[in-house]
Amino acid sequence: MALSGPAKTVAQTVSLVVVMGGLAWASVPFYDWFCRVTGFGGVPQQVTAGSDDILDQTVKVRFDGTLNSNMAWEFKPVVREMEVRIGETALAFYEAYNPTNRPIAGQASYNVTPYTAGAFFDKIECFCFQEQVLAPGERVQMPVSFFVDPEIVNDRDGRYVHTITLSYTFYEIDLPEGYAALEQDTTTGLN
Repeated sequence: MALSGPAKTVAQTVSLVVVMGGLAWASVPFYDWFCRVTGFGGVPQQVTAGSDDILDQTVKVRFDGTLNSNMAWEFKPVVREMEVRIGETALAFYEAYNPTNRPIAGQASYNVTPYTAGAFFDKIECFCFQEQVLAPGERVQMPVSFFVDPEIVNDRDGRYVHTITLSYTFYEIDLPEGYAALEQDTTTGLN
């Protein structure tokens, strides 16, 4: 049965709303995947090993740490900047402290500026790959192991990058199941 007139218009409008809703729902995971694969928007690459090619050229790497407005932790880089040879594996640390009387779980989001450096900033290991849980009063140093891909010197825009900033923002997430009982014990005074 073919639709005509107002019924056809309603069917087309409903179809358009459904398609647009589906695209909106899929856009966030697709954009996240796209940024991780391409380094677009300053998202660093995740790799399993360091570079075999180490150049004599250096780049300055700055470190920044911030907290989401609802996060009760203290969070900062241990060292604010370091100079590394391009291709050389480097290790930096961030410090987190939970000054509260309850366990708090956190997850870090990250980016690299300038954005053109994102495709060449490779992380081997990082605290940001997993959720972190800090007990009341706990202070930890969390590592990030990285290198700047030597291909940056051959890139049309990347070759002009002399300073890269690695930024993390921690935000609070729900405690994992095993920690939920611990949180209840600390809030009720049971141990």
